Amino acid sequence: MSSASFLQNHFSSSDCKSQKIPVEHLDYDYIDKCKDAKYLERILLLLRSGKEGIYPHLIEFCASRLEKLNPLSRALRKKNPVATSSNLPANEWSKIVDDLRIWQDESKATETSLKKQLMFEDVVDPKMPPIRGSNCSVPLSGKSARKQKCITPRDYREWDKFDVEKECQKIDGDVIQNDQSPIPNAHPTTKVDSSSLTAEVRHLLAEREKDKGNEAFRANDYEEAVAYYSRSIDMMPTVAAYNNRAQAEIKLKQWQRAMNDCNSVLEVEPCNVKALLRRAAVHNELGNFQMAVEDLTVVLSEEPQNVPAIELLSETTKKVTDVRQGKARKGRKIIIQEVEEEEDFEETKLEQIGDCPVEPSQTVGGDRCSAAPAERGDMGNAQKRPHGKGDGAPHESSHSHHGHWKSKGGNSDKYKVPQESKEKAANGTVKRGSTVPQADQAGSSSKESPPATNVGQAVNLDALCGALPLSLSRLKNEGNLLFKNGQFGDALEKYSQAIQGYSDAGIDSPDDLCILYSNRAACYLKDGNCQDCILDCTRALELQPFSLKPLLRRAMAYESLERYRKAYVDYKTVLQIDVSVQAAHDSVNRITRMLIEQDGADWREKLPDIPAVPLEAQQHRREEPPSAEVLQARAEKAAKDAERRTEIRFTDLKQDGNEFVKKGQYQDAVAKYSECLKIKPEECAIYTNRALCYLKLERFGEAKQDCDAALKLEPSNKKAFYRRALANKGLKDYLACSTDLQEVLQQDPNVQEAEKELEEVTVLLQQSLVTESPAKSRKVIPIAEVDGDQETSAVANSDSCFGEELCSKFQASNAYEFGQALNNACSSGNMAACADMLASTAPEQLPHFVSTQLNGQTISFIFKVLDSHLLEKDPNLVYKHLSHLHTADRFSVVLMLLEKDERRHVSQLFEHLSSAESTEFTKHDVQNLANKYI
Repeated sequence: MSSASFLQNHFSSSDCKSQKIPVEHLDYDYIDKCKDAKYLERILLLLRSGKEGIYPHLIEFCASRLEKLNPLSRALRKKNPVATSSNLPANEWSKIVDDLRIWQDESKATETSLKKQLMFEDVVDPKMPPIRGSNCSVPLSGKSARKQKCITPRDYREWDKFDVEKECQKIDGDVIQNDQSPIPNAHPTTKVDSSSLTAEVRHLLAEREKDKGNEAFRANDYEEAVAYYSRSIDMMPTVAAYNNRAQAEIKLKQWQRAMNDCNSVLEVEPCNVKALLRRAAVHNELGNFQMAVEDLTVVLSEEPQNVPAIELLSETTKKVTDVRQGKARKGRKIIIQEVEEEEDFEETKLEQIGDCPVEPSQTVGGDRCSAAPAERGDMGNAQKRPHGKGDGAPHESSHSHHGHWKSKGGNSDKYKVPQESKEKAANGTVKRGSTVPQADQAGSSSKESPPATNVGQAVNLDALCGALPLSLSRLKNEGNLLFKNGQFGDALEKYSQAIQGYSDAGIDSPDDLCILYSNRAACYLKDGNCQDCILDCTRALELQPFSLKPLLRRAMAYESLERYRKAYVDYKTVLQIDVSVQAAHDSVNRITRMLIEQDGADWREKLPDIPAVPLEAQQHRREEPPSAEVLQARAEKAAKDAERRTEIRFTDLKQDGNEFVKKGQYQDAVAKYSECLKIKPEECAIYTNRALCYLKLERFGEAKQDCDAALKLEPSNKKAFYRRALANKGLKDYLACSTDLQEVLQQDPNVQEAEKELEEVTVLLQQSLVTESPAKSRKVIPIAEVDGDQETSAVANSDSCFGEELCSKFQASNAYEFGQALNNACSSGNMAACADMLASTAPEQLPHFVSTQLNGQTISFIFKVLDSHLLEKDPNLVYKHLSHLHTADRFSVVLMLLEKDERRHVSQLFEHLSSAESTEFTKHDVQNLANKYI
């Protein structure tokens, strides 16, 4: 419901009924004099309702009057009609329709792929550890594992001898012993082997593990929650899982682990509110108040009404104030000098990069690790500092007013003096030329950090800087140190003294003077003095044109003063020098929108000229070579991306092949499946799919090769056996075809296609055997049991028994002979021959004999023969045959597949049988037997 409709319903249901508005108040003069905004809202809603008439000009006048009194009144809001195709341009509407169609197709494809997957219980890898473990087990029989002992009552004489104290001590001892015994496997393990699972299954399992972690967290079992979140991250890392685990680790006071998880989230989403808020809480607990304030500032810029962030910011600000007041009371001057035979890597690094406060993409001490939260330094590029990713890599935030940068690990605490050294300095024990060791931050030691981090080294304030003399170099180094410690006013004084000394000394070193002006401009920018920042940046650019840092700082100062055109020109110049400066990209996009709103469509014509940067000044800044950890992470990410792209391409090719098969374009499908096998040569389904296409193209040899390959991968693949049988049939290898079809029916007796193919192949095999046998004159040959090599000849000539002259006393020795004879009689419609066969066959052997020819046509033929030829002669034999016939293998399945006419013949047979007179069975017996057939 919109705001206007809500107000209208609200006022009409309450105020307007209880306090009616007089008609005299619906007047221009009264509305013009009325100063009660709430009452004017009721008047406006009454006019809009039309109950007192429709007065458009009066409604407009009342709305304008209300807007003057309360511009934010909800009554002024208007309902926007729902956009339809008539409200939008044709190209925009077609794009919306296409996007919806693409989304629908993707959703259907995803749903289809998920349906093909097995259920959760079926796909879980057997190597996956149990969620919970226990030493006790519940017996499946349902009986209690403990036997209830029958306790006999004590008589009074035993109660007199009962020692109460001794029994109490025993109970207490058992309780203590049980309490001290550890519970094995109290929490789930965190490592899961999910390498054999598909991406969809891993995503499903990861979501379930995360939900279990949420339940454990709500139950205040934080250790178990951490274990479940770790399992979820191990299967598929997600931002939500990292955020949730960080919250659980905060509850367990595992500050460093929570910091690492927050940094992992911020690598993917630099402005994730939850991660920033939780990292701020960790910084607050570790005493890094300035960093906590930075994180909370970004959170509030995203969500100004975030209550936890507001409360935590006030708490942190109060702590910062208390710390500053404590420092002001206890402040002492400490002399810091270099150690003998020790070179300060930090200052060397500063000299290499221009010896100025930390800048974008500039490292201090070479530290790229985020293990110690206090090891990130200030940038000096804006009044508000950004919030970086967890690995300490330089990046920018586009949500603050200015573009911001963060160093790759600059440590502003490296120059802080520990309390012990302060006491020594206060007592006069620290002399000039001595060093002060660095305090251990966040529990880290020099062993845990690489040597490049320079942890534990002192600052050499007397290190020479460029062509500056020792006195000016010391002033500059002191300014750098004060800037890093956040003392921008004191740093500004040092830089000003160095600039004045430079002028008095008459030194000719424009590069050094440019750096001094740029550093002092950074101090001005931090203190909010944008005018002086612009002046110093301009002087620095006069000394060293197209210097990146002065340009960037001047652009930020221009933007703070809302001089957007000049800021835009400076940002574009920065991008000409170094296109990788993300802060400049973000600021250009932001300023472009402002200029369009301010100057309209021709805003570019009102811009000053953008200077062209010479080629030698472009791309002059080189990034440091990445560390081994970064290279390994990049390699892992590239491998995952390549695997994901390969999986997507494989899926697309497989779907294309399936679509070609549906359309009957088998040659194109073969090409797609062949490309799939180049990507995944171990995929069994692709071999069977391509074998199907080869069968359709009558390329039986290649189809057989694909089926052989599939059976090597999956020896029990039913499709591969069936399609190899068809390939063997096409190659006229009927014996191999029959073997494969029998294997299919052994795995699944309900495959009708295999049964039909086996019938056809049996006939073809018999014909081939007849063709290969020596030509003999056709004559009536009685069938008898044969041994050894004579069996082939007997089988080859067995069909002659049911020719024009059938032997009246036919007796089959095995199921094959009976099946061949029955098949010949059925195909020729010779019911008399079939009746002689059934009359000479024992009812007990009939289910075994018909098992090879069990199909609807044969069973229907037997029913007809029993009804028309044997029922009148011997109803007892018919009853016995029917009593045993239904026990044959797969008989119930064949009976279900009978046609309507065939079922009618079965009903007629039992009707005739029930009316027959016999001493061996009754009508009731026939009815019971009929229930098994009908």
